[in-house]
Amino acid sequence: MNDVTRILNAIRGGDVHAGDELMAAVYAELRSIAGAKIAGERPGYTLQATALVHEAWLRLGEQTFENRAHFFSAAAEAMRRILVDRARRKLAPKHGAGAEHCDFAEVEIATPLANDDELIAVNDALEDFARHDARKAELVKLRYYVGLSFEEAAEVLGVSVITAKRDWAYARAWLHHAISAG
Repeated sequence: MNDVTRILNAIRGGDVHAGDELMAAVYAELRSIAGAKIAGERPGYTLQATALVHEAWLRLGEQTFENRAHFFSAAAEAMRRILVDRARRKLAPKHGAGAEHCDFAEVEIATPLANDDELIAVNDALEDFARHDARKAELVKLRYYVGLSFEEAAEVLGVSVITAKRDWAYARAWLHHAISAG
């Protein structure tokens, strides 16, 4: 049994200090995952990896988790929802969607990039895909939103790396078709 699973068992057993121990055990890995996702964003993106990890931690709340895979799956889902909610807010008319923004740091006029539209399109297609095949949809969340490697995602999902790669190919084709059609 790995440390995270042991700590999760202690939490379920009522150990009041285990929550702090869990945060210490997973923080660096969550921070690395969040940093990898945010590194792919446009320059000037205001959400920091630390803030994404803390927001995800708060959203996980007082849930109980069966094991390491369950915990990281829930963390991936929380990060995905945070990023999608943020993209939706930015695209809302009352938040200036489609309007030119003034970049005060460089005193230039900048227009919003299409990343938010892409993020929402992928999210909508992913929600449809989850109804079709939940495990493959979870793989997409772990790879696309969290940035896990095939090996890491396979471990979290409890499947072989070959199965993860096969599922990834299927999921990409399915999502590409869904996004292209929509």
